Amino acid sequence: MTVETGEFTNWLRDFEGAALLRRTWGDPDWGQGAQLSPPLVRSLQRFQVGEDGDGGGLMGKADLAADPVYADAVRLFVAEEREHARLLGRLLVAAGAATIAGHWTDAVFVRLRRLLGLRTELMVLMLAEVVALGYYRAVHDGVRDPLSTEVAGRILADELRHVPFHCDRLRRSFQEFSRLSRAAASVLWWLSLAGVVTVVVLDHGHALRAVGVSRTAFACEVVAGFHAVVTNVMSPL
Repeated sequence: MTVETGEFTNWLRDFEGAALLRRTWGDPDWGQGAQLSPPLVRSLQRFQVGEDGDGGGLMGKADLAADPVYADAVRLFVAEEREHARLLGRLLVAAGAATIAGHWTDAVFVRLRRLLGLRTELMVLMLAEVVALGYYRAVHDGVRDPLSTEVAGRILADELRHVPFHCDRLRRSFQEFSRLSRAAASVLWWLSLAGVVTVVVLDHGHALRAVGVSRTAFACEVVAGFHAVVTNVMSPL
């Protein structure tokens, strides 16, 4: 897609700073082990698969956007997602569980993200990011296990930065659209979210209840977060 280059230097520095902090902190104390309910284990296994993509498609499209600073920031974003997969994998091992090779929900997301260009991939990715915000917040606040709380908190802190980063790029890309086109894109985006939330609450409902969150409460939180995203992205600069 064609957008003005914009200023992504601050985002690049933000990702670099986060990487430095991770190196400074080091890993959680995996030796303390983790106590997780079976529904939460199954749920975390599926989220771990979703975090474990190679990001090659996204990085390739970012390279074509003719903004090397943005492309570098995307590479660091992908590295953070891979770090999330590593943390979740280690957490599962600490809980006496294994990772899984794949899950159909992740396969569908990957196919949708690769359909068209960078804008479409980011729009689909944002669906997952908004869901992740609600999910990791629920785990962080509701699980009664110190190691799980720490891992969820680390991932949540990254996701809170990822959403505005992608919003920034998407908002710039939609400035070339008419008001009617932005409205039509918003409707399709909302319909996509409805499908995603339905799948997540059905697939992860037992895990959410295990951390004290009802399906309805989770869906309402995701919808509220997504409303803020759509408003941000579709508003004129």
